[in-house]
Amino acid sequence: MKPIKGKGFTLRYYQKGDEASLQKHINNNKIYRYTCQIPYPYTLKTAKQWVKDNVINNKKRNKEKVNFVIDINGKVVGGVGLFDVRPHKAEIGYWLGEKYWGQGIIPEAVKLVVDYGFSKMKLSRIYASTMKPNKQSQKVLLKVGFRKEGVMKKYYLKDGKIGDGYLFAKVK
Repeated sequence: MKPIKGKGFTLRYYQKGDEASLQKHINNNKIYRYTCQIPYPYTLKTAKQWVKDNVINNKKRNKEKVNFVIDINGKVVGGVGLFDVRPHKAEIGYWLGEKYWGQGIIPEAVKLVVDYGFSKMKLSRIYASTMKPNKQSQKVLLKVGFRKEGVMKKYYLKDGKIGDGYLFAKVK
């Protein structure tokens, strides 16, 4: 896959050597608190396994997930991915290292990955779920053209607590 250029960053596949910068930027309780798939603390061992799994996945012809690194100066500072990929739809998820918050990186990266999903993967629906308190993520989705479709009651289990979420989607 050819890297996708954004303003001040590049989207590319994970590669060997990404482990240390991945671990450095994702190992943050402020990222963990609104995600269900990212552990905390995020260890170097976890980063190594994630990179390894993605390198293997990227060689597959029919992918069930596509994860992109948000690369700034050769370092992993965030990620955007499409997962649970079906012939016509996929879910999108994303995270960004705290040092880079508020710079417009995530809205642009999400838009680029949505465009990739619609044009290259021929998807007709991309959806996202957010925890109810995650206002920033909801703003990102609305900014890039997603519509709020509804409330998902008792959707999340996080640290032993059940919480409501919102469902957003963008269709082609």
